[in-house]
Amino acid sequence: MRLTYTNILESVHMSGELNLQALFKSLKAILVDGVHVFITLPKNAVPDAIIPRMRFEEAEGTTLIMLKSEAEALGLEYEFPCRMITLDVHSSLDAVGFIAYIATRLAKHDMGVNPVSGFYHDHLFVPDGRELDALDVLREIAAEAG
Repeated sequence: MRLTYTNILESVHMSGELNLQALFKSLKAILVDGVHVFITLPKNAVPDAIIPRMRFEEAEGTTLIMLKSEAEALGLEYEFPCRMITLDVHSSLDAVGFIAYIATRLAKHDMGVNPVSGFYHDHLFVPDGRELDALDVLREIAAEAG
């Protein structure tokens, strides 16, 4: 079979869960190895050798999320050493209130979070050293919905 854009679209499961109760009930959190950091570089100044976890173009420059060890090896200045938690549930990009609820619950534990939504999963970047607290909160949310 020849690979075409249409074939790719047909093979990708496009929908995700919209129902908040179902999302919270099936919520599983996975702690990703390594400490991540946020970096900003001027537009068009990101070396080809850098392969970040995430890249986002903003008016002021390019934001990168990458491993702290990689940033240090490249001599890059960074902020917010954090741990990445992947929410192993396929939420719809239209799911209203899912991340807001989680962020609110984490805030009640005096914890900020930088959420990033990918196509299939949401990812939470929480302060390094608070990852176990965040996992406890996520388990509580799932148990309460269960």
